[in-house]
Amino acid sequence: MTKELWLNLPVKNVNKSKEFFTKLGFSFNSKFGNTDVSACLIVGQKNIAVMLFAEHLFKGFAGSDINDTAKSAEILISFDAESKEEVDELAKKVEAAGGNLYHKPSETQGWMYGCGFADLDGHRWNVLYMDMTKMPQQ
Repeated sequence: MTKELWLNLPVKNVNKSKEFFTKLGFSFNSKFGNTDVSACLIVGQKNIAVMLFAEHLFKGFAGSDINDTAKSAEILISFDAESKEEVDELAKKVEAAGGNLYHKPSETQGWMYGCGFADLDGHRWNVLYMDMTKMPQQ
């Protein structure tokens, strides 16, 4: 059965995307591509791979056109933070690196604190700190 998971995103410029995500504190795995047309972004302690592919390669793999991220979102990639302060710091890094903070850091539902941002290609990301002691019991 399935052992690994890779998310694949089209990007206009792989090197600029690598620079953006490096400024946010992410790392890359060169084992799965580290060229001008592909890179393997690593997310979280479980090392989830987000493959960044030049648009022409992505179109070939997907067998379709690329979504216009200025008009709609094709995916929301969410990851956790260890604290509210980490969310705030990441939001500052996103803006400094040229990303778009479309949802400023704020509390939601009484137990989550997070923000939303778009990377250089408009892909939507969500970072959340979840205070499990305040999570509603069912």
